[in-house]
Amino acid sequence: MNPDRRLTITERFPLLNEEGRRMLHWMWEHPSAPRYTHECGDRLDSQSVERIREYEKELFSTPKGWPRGEKPAWLTDFVEWCLKDVPFYRSRGGMVENFSAIPTFARADLAREPWSFVPDSQPLDDLILYDTTGTTGHPVKIISHPEVSSKYLPALRAALATRRVTLDGGSGRVSIITVCAQNSTFTYAMVSSFLDQAGYVKVNLNPHDWRDPEDIVKFLDDCNPEIYTGDPISFLALARLPLKTRPKALVSTAMTLLAGWQQELEKRFGCPVLDIYSMNECRTIAVRTDRGYEILPHDLYVEVIDEEGKPCAPGVRGEITLTGGRNPFLPLLKYRTGDFASMDFSPAPLLIDIEGRTPVVFVATDGRLVNNIDVTYILRPFAIAQYSLHQFADRSLLLRLRGGDIDEEKVRSVLLKIFGADQRIAIEELTDAHTAGGKVIPYTTDIADASVLDGELKYQRLTYQEIMNP
Repeated sequence: MNPDRRLTITERFPLLNEEGRRMLHWMWEHPSAPRYTHECGDRLDSQSVERIREYEKELFSTPKGWPRGEKPAWLTDFVEWCLKDVPFYRSRGGMVENFSAIPTFARADLAREPWSFVPDSQPLDDLILYDTTGTTGHPVKIISHPEVSSKYLPALRAALATRRVTLDGGSGRVSIITVCAQNSTFTYAMVSSFLDQAGYVKVNLNPHDWRDPEDIVKFLDDCNPEIYTGDPISFLALARLPLKTRPKALVSTAMTLLAGWQQELEKRFGCPVLDIYSMNECRTIAVRTDRGYEILPHDLYVEVIDEEGKPCAPGVRGEITLTGGRNPFLPLLKYRTGDFASMDFSPAPLLIDIEGRTPVVFVATDGRLVNNIDVTYILRPFAIAQYSLHQFADRSLLLRLRGGDIDEEKVRSVLLKIFGADQRIAIEELTDAHTAGGKVIPYTTDIADASVLDGELKYQRLTYQEIMNP
């Protein structure tokens, strides 16, 4: 297939029926709809939907977790297959009988050679390649499959079930809206074959993405979704809108949701607010409950290990490491996430006090709050393998970079676009001396009042061309 050719609507939605077509046109042609910047479809056929439904049955019927000191029953066969069929793992060696001695790997390995994680036996049909946002400091391309994205929906239902919330779907309704609060991001509308032609919309609450700022509330209220998904910063923007409708739940991913902000959101919207721990490499991992983060998937083995790769005792903090997953192009075998926690068993495993991708809001020279996601976005076009950005109490910035041939002045110029022309920015090389076991915290700040609860989010409209041609 020509990679430059746009897919037809039938190719994007093989199972689209008349009800789904009406739903699509309603979202596309709504008088208050945003300016969509992307086209997307689930690309599922009937066999794919059936496989996802079988996955959902297994997800809800299989006992979660594993007893302390034991491993899931499926693990031995999975490890043996990885060591034989996946080039990256085969080249590094290891024995099924000695799981703890199998080498770990990290995001830098995946960024360097993503193709080596594709199993020899995996057909290349329906291969999808997309960029992650690089919130861990390592932007990376993920090779994936359409079914991986739709398998998020059964996992979402499992997470919602912990708060006795259902995701019903069905034709003629919008089930999910993902809200962003960024200078620029992809936005689109689609229908889900798995949810029986229900609508899904991704929107950016930046007024520049709408024909009229008042359209934002009109469109969201008319959609009246079952669920809003987003992150702590986008929910800050959503909470300030005079919405008349109320969702069944809000679901926060991608960043740590602080407990105080979670409580405020539950008061504002009168519904449960869930904090889901997930990442692009394997999607949903766990949902926060009163006891800790409850591991959701039945096909994911989660460990907490020390710097030498040995399992930590319950209650001892270490790095979260993953084996398994749903992506046929990226089976994980002892993947170090760069996030830290301790593990408890009661009796199923729980992750306690995850230290991961905490939201960071910077302050521009004119007092605007700058979402760290916007910084990630404007740095994506550059050949940066890893970076960190710190804001000092005097609002000056220090950017450390590691990568290929990077034009530092061009990087500085795009940062000035969102922080202000008089922003002070120092740029240095990122070295091993600035890392902790290879881990880099990409965003930090010394400004105590730069929280998601205070200040005002304001937006600019930055296109790719503006970023690359300062």
